[in-house]
Amino acid sequence: MAHMDVLLKEDVDNLGHRGQVVRVRAGYGRNYLLPQGLAIVASTGNKRMIEEERRILAKRESREKASAQGEAVKLDGLELRFDRRVGEHGILYGSVTVLDIVDALKSLGYTVERRRVGLREHIKEVGDYDVMIKLHRDVTPIIKVKVRKEGAEDEPVAEPTAATEAPAEAAASAPEAAPEAAPEADAEATTETASQAPAESPAEEEATEDIV
Repeated sequence: MAHMDVLLKEDVDNLGHRGQVVRVRAGYGRNYLLPQGLAIVASTGNKRMIEEERRILAKRESREKASAQGEAVKLDGLELRFDRRVGEHGILYGSVTVLDIVDALKSLGYTVERRRVGLREHIKEVGDYDVMIKLHRDVTPIIKVKVRKEGAEDEPVAEPTAATEAPAEAAASAPEAAPEAAPEADAEATTETASQAPAESPAEEEATEDIV
């Protein structure tokens, strides 16, 4: 099978990065890579042109990476919400697609190509999703996509500390009840002691009268 060497002008998935010289099948190179402007032929005859092209691509790479890093700061953690009609078990009647995400970003002032949205398949259920935006091979911010039932409001998330503080408060208040019961216990003990004390005998009473 015939092969050819090409210099990639753009990153090509599962093949290589911009500026690399790779060997591909001749048909793939001539019928796809070259017509799409993704590569140029690399041969011994155009070696000087290839080196010049590489320098140009390296400068372009540096500029695009810097631009992507600036854009990533704005995009990372950005939340998009989509309201959809929902059937049983949270299944959407209309899924959320790459185009929906691109349009939502555009409405917020961000221009992102469809091929840079890392959504492998349409979103078909209610929930929260992390979607990678491939601004550059080394710069991939994550946006949050929230899919909700039409008319539904986000339920407030319980503070994690609320559940852990409740038992501590109960434990702290429990010892306070013990001292309150103590006076009653002392009073009962005094009453029982008084009732159990022996009465004076008749002989003692007579002795007292004789002394007087």
